[in-house]
Amino acid sequence: MPDEKRRFKAKIAGETYTIVGPRSEKHMQVVAQTVDEQMTQLQKMTKGLDSEKRAMLMAINAVSDQLEMKKKMIKLEERIKELEEKLS
Repeated sequence: MPDEKRRFKAKIAGETYTIVGPRSEKHMQVVAQTVDEQMTQLQKMTKGLDSEKRAMLMAINAVSDQLEMKKKMIKLEERIKELEEKLS
């Protein structure tokens, strides 16, 4: 049975968004708070940019971070496999 979809209202950079997904409310609160904090920080650093361009910068940063974490995860999985083979 697939995870149940939940609706969550979040206020990010002064705008209200409805997020729909299977994650817990606590998880979505942390996500929304983190995005709001990063948008506020980005707003202070890029006063000349509109919110759409700031959002694009946030997306680029998020994907970059995701790719780096994926690389680390693959290296850790390879290391685990090596260690498991040594134990066998």
